[in-house]
Amino acid sequence: MSARSIFGMIKNVSGILRELEDAGMRVEVGGDFSVYRSHRNSQIDRGGLYPIFDTASSFIDETNGFWICGFNDANEVIHTQAVRLLDLPGISLGKHFEVHRHKYITPDTTPDPDLTFYRGPEALKSVTGRVCYQGDFWLPNRGLGGPRSRGATNLLSRLLFEIVQQTWTPDYMFALVPKQLAAKGAHLRYGYSHCEPGKWIGPDQQVTDEDYLIWMNANDMANALSHEAETLQEGAQVAAIRATLTPVDSKG
Repeated sequence: MSARSIFGMIKNVSGILRELEDAGMRVEVGGDFSVYRSHRNSQIDRGGLYPIFDTASSFIDETNGFWICGFNDANEVIHTQAVRLLDLPGISLGKHFEVHRHKYITPDTTPDPDLTFYRGPEALKSVTGRVCYQGDFWLPNRGLGGPRSRGATNLLSRLLFEIVQQTWTPDYMFALVPKQLAAKGAHLRYGYSHCEPGKWIGPDQQVTDEDYLIWMNANDMANALSHEAETLQEGAQVAAIRATLTPVDSKG
Protein backbone atom coordinates (compact mmCIF):
# COMPACT_ATOMS: atom_id res chain seq x y z
CA MET A 1 0.00 0.00 0.00
CA SER A 2 1.34 3.43 -0.95
CA ALA A 3 2.04 6.19 1.56
CA ARG A 4 -0.81 8.19 0.06
CA SER A 5 -3.22 5.28 0.53
CA ILE A 6 -2.11 4.78 4.12
CA PHE A 7 -2.57 8.47 4.83
CA GLY A 8 -6.04 8.36 3.27
CA MET A 9 -6.98 5.37 5.44
CA ILE A 10 -5.75 7.11 8.60
CA LYS A 11 -7.69 10.24 7.69
CA ASN A 12 -10.88 8.28 7.03
CA VAL A 13 -10.64 6.21 10.21
CA SER A 14 -9.88 9.21 12.41
CA GLY A 15 -12.82 11.10 10.89
CA ILE A 16 -15.18 8.17 11.50
CA LEU A 17 -14.05 7.78 15.12
CA ARG A 18 -14.45 11.51 15.72
CA GLU A 19 -18.00 11.51 14.34
CA LEU A 20 -18.98 8.50 16.43
CA GLU A 21 -17.49 10.03 19.56
CA ASP A 22 -19.44 13.24 18.92
CA ALA A 23 -22.59 11.11 18.70
CA GLY A 24 -21.84 9.41 22.03
CA MET A 25 -20.07 6.20 21.00
CA ARG A 26 -16.58 5.21 22.14
CA VAL A 27 -15.12 2.59 19.79
CA GLU A 28 -12.82 -0.26 20.76
CA VAL A 29 -11.10 -2.66 18.32
CA GLY A 30 -9.56 -5.94 19.45
CA GLY A 31 -8.27 -9.34 18.42
CA ASP A 32 -8.80 -11.25 21.69
CA PHE A 33 -12.09 -13.05 21.16
CA SER A 34 -12.35 -14.14 24.79
CA VAL A 35 -12.74 -10.42 25.53
CA TYR A 36 -15.33 -10.15 22.75
CA ARG A 37 -17.22 -13.08 24.21
CA SER A 38 -17.29 -11.29 27.55
CA HIS A 39 -18.68 -8.14 25.90
CA ARG A 40 -21.37 -10.19 24.14
CA ASN A 41 -22.28 -12.09 27.29
CA SER A 42 -22.94 -8.78 29.02
CA GLN A 43 -25.92 -8.35 26.66
CA ILE A 44 -28.30 -10.58 28.57
CA ASP A 45 -31.34 -9.77 26.41
CA ARG A 46 -29.60 -10.61 23.14
CA GLY A 47 -29.05 -13.98 21.45
CA GLY A 48 -25.82 -15.86 21.97
CA LEU A 49 -22.58 -15.46 20.04
CA TYR A 50 -22.40 -17.36 16.75
CA PRO A 51 -19.87 -20.25 16.78
CA ILE A 52 -17.70 -18.68 14.06
CA PHE A 53 -16.73 -15.91 16.51
CA ASP A 54 -16.73 -18.01 19.66
CA THR A 55 -13.37 -19.31 20.89
CA ALA A 56 -15.20 -22.25 22.46
CA SER A 57 -16.21 -23.45 18.97
CA SER A 58 -13.68 -22.00 16.50
CA PHE A 59 -10.02 -21.10 16.31
CA ILE A 60 -10.07 -17.33 16.00
CA ASP A 61 -7.58 -14.76 17.19
CA GLU A 62 -5.84 -11.64 15.91
CA THR A 63 -4.26 -13.61 13.03
CA ASN A 64 -7.61 -14.34 11.39
CA GLY A 65 -10.13 -11.98 12.94
CA PHE A 66 -10.90 -8.84 14.85
CA TRP A 67 -13.93 -7.24 16.47
CA ILE A 68 -15.30 -3.75 16.90
CA CYS A 69 -17.42 -2.72 19.87
CA GLY A 70 -19.04 0.60 20.71
CA PHE A 71 -19.76 1.84 24.22
CA ASN A 72 -21.88 4.70 25.55
CA ASP A 73 -20.99 7.06 28.39
CA ALA A 74 -22.19 4.49 30.92
CA ASN A 75 -19.75 1.94 29.41
CA GLU A 76 -22.63 -0.19 28.10
CA VAL A 77 -22.16 -2.12 24.85
CA ILE A 78 -24.19 -0.34 22.18
CA HIS A 79 -22.55 -1.77 19.06
CA THR A 80 -20.89 -5.02 17.97
CA GLN A 81 -19.48 -6.44 14.77
CA ALA A 82 -16.69 -8.86 13.93
CA VAL A 83 -14.81 -10.17 10.90
CA ARG A 84 -13.25 -13.55 10.17
CA LEU A 85 -10.67 -14.24 7.46
CA LEU A 86 -11.36 -17.47 5.56
CA ASP A 87 -8.48 -18.90 3.55
CA LEU A 88 -10.24 -20.58 0.62
CA PRO A 89 -7.67 -21.16 -2.16
CA GLY A 90 -9.37 -23.22 -4.86
CA ILE A 91 -12.40 -23.68 -2.59
CA SER A 92 -15.73 -22.00 -3.28
CA LEU A 93 -17.76 -20.32 -0.58
CA GLY A 94 -20.48 -22.86 -1.33
CA LYS A 95 -18.13 -25.74 -0.47
CA HIS A 96 -17.09 -23.92 2.68
CA PHE A 97 -20.74 -23.61 3.72
CA GLU A 98 -21.30 -27.31 3.10
CA VAL A 99 -18.64 -28.17 5.67
CA HIS A 100 -19.02 -25.31 8.16
CA ARG A 101 -22.74 -24.50 7.92
CA HIS A 102 -23.22 -25.04 11.67
CA LYS A 103 -21.21 -21.87 12.30
CA TYR A 104 -23.63 -19.74 10.24
CA ILE A 105 -27.07 -21.23 10.98
CA THR A 106 -29.14 -19.09 13.33
CA PRO A 107 -29.70 -21.19 16.47
CA ASP A 108 -33.09 -22.86 16.89
CA THR A 109 -34.22 -22.20 13.30
CA THR A 110 -34.04 -25.80 12.09
CA PRO A 111 -34.97 -29.20 13.57
CA ASP A 112 -31.67 -30.71 12.39
CA PRO A 113 -28.60 -28.54 11.62
CA ASP A 114 -26.77 -31.64 10.34
CA LEU A 115 -29.28 -31.87 7.49
CA THR A 116 -29.75 -28.16 6.77
CA PHE A 117 -27.94 -26.47 3.88
CA TYR A 118 -27.68 -22.99 2.36
CA ARG A 119 -28.88 -22.62 -1.23
CA GLY A 120 -29.62 -19.96 -3.82
CA PRO A 121 -26.90 -17.35 -4.47
CA GLU A 122 -24.85 -17.79 -7.65
CA ALA A 123 -21.91 -16.16 -5.89
CA LEU A 124 -21.48 -19.29 -3.78
CA LYS A 125 -19.75 -20.79 -6.84
CA SER A 126 -17.42 -17.88 -7.60
CA VAL A 127 -16.38 -16.45 -4.22
CA THR A 128 -12.99 -17.97 -3.39
CA GLY A 129 -9.44 -17.07 -2.32
CA ARG A 130 -8.91 -14.77 0.66
CA VAL A 131 -12.45 -14.19 1.85
CA CYS A 132 -13.63 -12.11 4.80
CA TYR A 133 -16.91 -12.70 6.61
CA GLN A 134 -18.51 -9.74 8.40
CA GLY A 135 -21.01 -10.75 11.05
CA ASP A 136 -22.62 -10.13 14.44
CA PHE A 137 -23.44 -6.55 13.41
CA TRP A 138 -25.74 -4.96 15.98
CA LEU A 139 -26.98 -1.51 16.93
CA PRO A 140 -29.85 -0.66 19.29
CA ASN A 141 -33.10 -0.27 17.42
CA ARG A 142 -34.99 2.77 18.62
CA GLY A 143 -37.26 3.17 15.61
CA LEU A 144 -36.76 5.83 12.96
CA GLY A 145 -35.05 8.06 15.50
CA GLY A 146 -32.35 5.49 16.24
CA PRO A 147 -28.76 5.45 15.00
CA ARG A 148 -29.46 2.95 12.22
CA SER A 149 -31.48 5.50 10.26
CA ARG A 150 -28.97 8.32 10.76
CA GLY A 151 -25.88 6.89 9.08
CA ALA A 152 -24.19 5.02 11.94
CA THR A 153 -24.56 1.66 10.16
CA ASN A 154 -22.68 2.90 7.12
CA LEU A 155 -19.96 4.57 9.18
CA LEU A 156 -19.36 1.52 11.38
CA SER A 157 -19.26 -0.86 8.42
CA ARG A 158 -16.89 1.51 6.60
CA LEU A 159 -14.62 1.50 9.66
CA LEU A 160 -14.39 -2.29 9.46
CA PHE A 161 -13.71 -2.19 5.69
CA GLU A 162 -10.87 0.30 6.16
CA ILE A 163 -9.17 -1.95 8.72
CA VAL A 164 -9.81 -5.14 6.72
CA GLN A 165 -8.28 -3.68 3.57
CA GLN A 166 -5.18 -2.53 5.44
CA THR A 167 -4.81 -5.87 7.26
CA TRP A 168 -5.60 -8.56 4.69
CA THR A 169 -6.51 -7.07 1.26
CA PRO A 170 -9.13 -9.79 0.68
CA ASP A 171 -10.38 -11.04 -2.69
CA TYR A 172 -13.96 -10.98 -1.42
CA MET A 173 -16.04 -9.89 1.54
CA PHE A 174 -19.50 -11.14 2.42
CA ALA A 175 -22.19 -11.07 5.06
CA LEU A 176 -25.55 -12.76 5.62
CA VAL A 177 -28.59 -10.60 6.34
CA PRO A 178 -32.20 -11.59 7.10
CA LYS A 179 -34.65 -11.30 4.20
CA GLN A 180 -36.57 -8.46 5.84
CA LEU A 181 -33.43 -6.33 6.13
CA ALA A 182 -32.32 -7.17 2.60
CA ALA A 183 -35.70 -5.96 1.32
CA LYS A 184 -34.92 -2.57 2.88
CA GLY A 185 -31.58 -2.28 1.05
CA ALA A 186 -29.32 -3.49 3.85
CA HIS A 187 -26.45 -4.15 1.45
CA LEU A 188 -26.38 -0.48 0.47
CA ARG A 189 -26.35 0.70 4.10
CA TYR A 190 -23.52 -1.70 4.90
CA GLY A 191 -21.63 -0.67 1.75
CA TYR A 192 -21.87 -3.88 -0.31
CA SER A 193 -22.26 -3.96 -4.09
CA HIS A 194 -24.20 -7.20 -4.54
CA CYS A 195 -27.20 -8.83 -2.87
CA GLU A 196 -28.59 -12.30 -3.68
CA PRO A 197 -31.52 -14.17 -2.10
CA GLY A 198 -30.68 -17.34 -0.21
CA LYS A 199 -32.49 -19.97 1.85
CA TRP A 200 -31.61 -22.55 4.47
CA ILE A 201 -33.19 -25.83 3.38
CA GLY A 202 -34.00 -28.31 6.14
CA PRO A 203 -34.18 -32.14 6.30
CA ASP A 204 -37.65 -32.29 4.69
CA GLN A 205 -36.77 -29.74 2.01
CA GLN A 206 -38.54 -27.06 4.03
CA VAL A 207 -37.26 -23.48 4.21
CA THR A 208 -36.05 -23.08 7.78
CA ASP A 209 -34.68 -19.53 7.40
CA GLU A 210 -34.01 -16.94 4.71
CA ASP A 211 -30.67 -15.15 4.70
CA TYR A 212 -29.57 -13.02 1.77
CA LEU A 213 -25.91 -13.10 0.72
CA ILE A 214 -24.42 -9.64 0.35
CA TRP A 215 -20.91 -9.47 -1.06
CA MET A 216 -18.23 -7.50 -2.88
CA ASN A 217 -15.02 -8.33 -4.68
CA ALA A 218 -11.66 -6.60 -4.36
CA ASN A 219 -12.46 -4.07 -7.09
CA ASP A 220 -15.80 -3.23 -5.46
CA MET A 221 -14.06 -2.62 -2.15
CA ALA A 222 -11.32 -0.50 -3.70
CA ASN A 223 -13.97 1.61 -5.43
CA ALA A 224 -15.99 2.01 -2.22
CA LEU A 225 -12.92 3.04 -0.23
CA SER A 226 -11.85 5.53 -2.87
CA HIS A 227 -14.78 7.77 -1.90
CA GLU A 228 -14.89 9.84 1.25
CA ALA A 229 -16.80 8.26 4.12
CA GLU A 230 -20.32 9.55 4.60
CA THR A 231 -20.95 11.74 7.64
CA LEU A 232 -23.63 11.60 10.27
CA GLN A 233 -26.36 14.19 9.99
CA GLU A 234 -25.16 17.17 11.97
CA GLY A 235 -26.37 19.49 14.71
CA ALA A 236 -29.54 18.55 16.52
CA GLN A 237 -29.67 15.23 14.69
CA VAL A 238 -26.29 14.14 16.11
CA ALA A 239 -27.61 15.08 19.55
CA ALA A 240 -30.65 12.90 18.84
CA ILE A 241 -28.39 9.92 18.10
CA ARG A 242 -26.53 10.49 21.35
CA ALA A 243 -29.83 10.45 23.24
CA THR A 244 -30.69 7.04 21.78
CA LEU A 245 -27.37 5.57 22.95
CA THR A 246 -27.45 6.69 26.62
CA PRO A 247 -28.33 4.32 28.18
CA VAL A 248 -29.78 1.37 26.20
CA ASP A 249 -31.21 -2.07 26.73
CA SER A 250 -29.28 -4.79 24.87
CA LYS A 251 -31.77 -5.68 22.19
CA GLY A 252 -31.19 -6.05 18.49
